[in-house]
Order: sequence, then structure tokens, then C-alpha cells
Amino acid sequence: MVNFIIRQDKKNVFLFAALQSESGKKLLEQYHINWQRSDSFVVIENDKAYMKSNAALKLYAKLPWYWKWTQIFWIVPKFIRDWVYNVIARNRYKWFGKEDECMVPSVGVKERFLN
Repeated sequence: MVNFIIRQDKKNVFLFAALQSESGKKLLEQYHINWQRSDSFVVIENDKAYMKSNAALKLYAKLPWYWKWTQIFWIVPKFIRDWVYNVIARNRYKWFGKEDECMVPSVGVKERFLN
């Protein structure tokens, strides 16, 4: 997901932290999210943490104009959106493949990761 966001986020809106990093753990603790049980990425916006489908929709709202169509899914009840999110998350490697190696970020990309 991070690689996708980096490619799409032309305005460098997003910063990143690994859930297991000190910065990530600190943020998750601040927002009362158990990082050991979290199976979602987290989007923090306006001092509020979002997970699963809410996080995805918040994220897509900040991406270029051609992703704005995704905002229609706010009308779908959260329990249905989260169910779809879970199905996609469970099958993501089977459907989209898995990288054998982590990317080596360029200096510009590296600056977007919290230490």
C-alpha cells in the first residue's frame, strides 16, 4: 500500500511510519490502537485516527482527482465496507502479488518516513 501511495501522492501529502517503529508505536499508543492486533493501515487526519475502510476512503480523498470517485462508498454502511476491506486484505497477496524485497527509498521518499 505504501508503494501505491508514494506513486499516487504527487503533492507529498502523506507521511509514513511502520507500525512496529518507535514513531509508529508512539502514534498508535496516542490514539489507543493496539499495534500487535492491528491488521489495517492507519490514517491520522485532524487529530483523529481512521482504520480499515474509513482509512482507505480518507486516503483516496487526498489522492489525485481520478480517485475521487471512491468517495461514493461513504454511503455504504461501515460494516459492509469493512467486510469488503477484510476480504481484500486477506487476499491481497494472491490477487496483487507480493514483493520479494522491500523497496530502497530515494532521499525524497525517505524524508516522508517518520523515524
